[in-house]
Amino acid sequence: MEDKQIVDLYWQRSDLAISETNRKYGRYCHTIAYHICGADEDAEECVNDTWLRAWNLMPDQRPTALSAFLGRITRNLAIDRIKAKNRLKRGGGEAVLALDELEACIPGGKNPELALEEKELAATIGRFVSALPQPAKAIFVLRYWYLAPIDTIAERLQFSRGKVKSSLFRTRGKLRDYLQEEGIC
Repeated sequence: MEDKQIVDLYWQRSDLAISETNRKYGRYCHTIAYHICGADEDAEECVNDTWLRAWNLMPDQRPTALSAFLGRITRNLAIDRIKAKNRLKRGGGEAVLALDELEACIPGGKNPELALEEKELAATIGRFVSALPQPAKAIFVLRYWYLAPIDTIAERLQFSRGKVKSSLFRTRGKLRDYLQEEGIC
């Protein structure tokens, strides 16, 4: 079923929307959640929560890219789940480590004061990532969007662990410089 048809099912409030979404995007969303949470049970709960969140958001929004819409919901739910689990033991887990690495590049930490600044920052980072050469772009996206562990990135892209770490270090430095050039920092 095409994305537009699935979105139409949500707007019609048809139960078929959930089953079609799960059939088409279940594995995709589970992969995102699993890379962040690291456990099948948590990933499965995040995916189920994604369907509920999509059901509740859909009457107000008609996403043009359903996969991106669902991926973002899943990612945010998984990050929230990890934050809740690690609240008492700050610093534990791959997701927290990856977010801490990236936080040093972004002004204002994880909670920018104004939504407008957040949107501007997101657009600026998007332009930066789009301009990155391959494989730096793939490494950056795998680490900071999917929150994949460094070993997983190295294995998937067939690079050494050191090459992945140095690429991430250089790319974060370039991002910091780019944000300063753009007047964000």
